[in-house]
Amino acid sequence: MIKPNLAIIQTSAALNQIVVECHMCPRLVEWRQEVAREKVARYQSHPYWGRPVPSFGALDAQLLIIGLAPAAHGGNRTGRMFTGDRSGDWLYRALHRFGFASQPHSHDPSDGLQLQDCYITATVHCAPPSNKPLPEESLNCRCYLEREWQLLTQARVVVALGKIAFDTAWAIARASGNAPRQKSPPFHHGLELDIGAGKVLLASFHPSQQNTFTRKLTESMFDEIFARCRSLIGKAS
Repeated sequence: MIKPNLAIIQTSAALNQIVVECHMCPRLVEWRQEVAREKVARYQSHPYWGRPVPSFGALDAQLLIIGLAPAAHGGNRTGRMFTGDRSGDWLYRALHRFGFASQPHSHDPSDGLQLQDCYITATVHCAPPSNKPLPEESLNCRCYLEREWQLLTQARVVVALGKIAFDTAWAIARASGNAPRQKSPPFHHGLELDIGAGKVLLASFHPSQQNTFTRKLTESMFDEIFARCRSLIGKAS
């Protein structure tokens, strides 16, 4: 599949429509469909999305959040970013506490959740086996994030959840010509960087079960990230 020409895309709806029809990565296409077809026991009665998961939010948002990829039985099941899994439980609780989400939970796309001055996307829009996209798959999907980066003209804070998201955000910022031309600084939780064009990049551990169950990431650590976002952006409207 040839990469789409996204330069003419001006709305999130148009971009998301292209995303959900994407077949650029054969391994990911096969995996997302297999997961949707051969459901785990706890979700046997649930319909599965089984396609690339679109981004969530409005393009005039001041906060951009970049995750890794949809979970096999989270976003790949529900069709919404960070919805229906424990990582999403952590994320939306924090967003709600600091005024970026209308409610502290995200179960399915009909649950009434609305983002407030926040846009959520990912480095890869398909669920990958073992939650590990291949480098070439991340590169294939980067065109969508690059176009979002261009369209999110009001974004002031970019939160990268995990090292892959951080490295991707840093690379896009450098390619835009605004970030310093230095190598990517070592990733660590709480790292804050001026990436030019009025944007700040914040690094956070991903709220995956691997990190939260081991307490590598605690809720207070996660709250500190979004408290800083609120401080940088200002009061909720």
